[in-house]
Amino acid sequence: MAVKTFNPTSPARRNMTVSDFSSLTKKEPEKSLLVARSKSGGRNSYGRITVRHIGGGNRRKIRVIDWKRTKDGIPATVVALEYDPNRTAFIALIQYLDGAKSYILAPQGLKVGDKVVSGADADIVAGNALPIANIPVGTMIHNIELKPGKGAQMVRTAGAGAQLMAKEGDFAQVRLPSGEVRMVSIKCRATVGVIGNNEHENVSIGKAGRHRHMGVRPAVRGVVMNPNDHPHGGGEGKSPIGLPGPVTPWGVPTLGKKTRNKKKQSNKYIVKGRK
Repeated sequence: MAVKTFNPTSPARRNMTVSDFSSLTKKEPEKSLLVARSKSGGRNSYGRITVRHIGGGNRRKIRVIDWKRTKDGIPATVVALEYDPNRTAFIALIQYLDGAKSYILAPQGLKVGDKVVSGADADIVAGNALPIANIPVGTMIHNIELKPGKGAQMVRTAGAGAQLMAKEGDFAQVRLPSGEVRMVSIKCRATVGVIGNNEHENVSIGKAGRHRHMGVRPAVRGVVMNPNDHPHGGGEGKSPIGLPGPVTPWGVPTLGKKTRNKKKQSNKYIVKGRK
């Protein structure tokens, strides 16, 4: 998977790059696996903005991804590789022998016509999903469950892959893309392989309008605001913020401030913190 560039016909085009979608085989999504997506504009049920910089954007529908992969022992054929506007990874449309269709994240190397299967007896092949207890140590995995049967929650972005480091008792140690080593129950399921579209991190947005198409509104720096709008605001010309460290518009320390709760219940499962 490569990154596509353009002739510099304008300043925006000069800096813009997009993913090369030549590996995709189907443009229109499977209608039976689409769900309407409502927009919030970052507002809660009272109409108040609770998440800033959200609004507008192109219309898109949710592709229902099968995060659980519980259809055990029934082989499925990869029918198509598609683009999903709601995520960085590409998705694969698979059809089981009984005719059922579903979407999965497309790992590297998966092609149309390949067979994938889930279950404890599945082979260690990219795209197959099985319990961690049945996966050899050292294997690269993605789509990892945190609780058995809940569905995949970790390692779901483009180019991501975790490594199964060790197994001991009821838990396995998994090294995540962040460098964190975490304990996960061996009953949890994971999918073999690394997620495709690994060049996505090299894509340059290129212009503000493209961000607006994604539903991202402009962000204004606090230092250029008035003092009644932001703690960084005010002063003559380009002024320092006049604080020991940067803060949010509500005065809460930010940029490097640890936000994870030291008493969080899941801390006991983290063997080594991320880099």
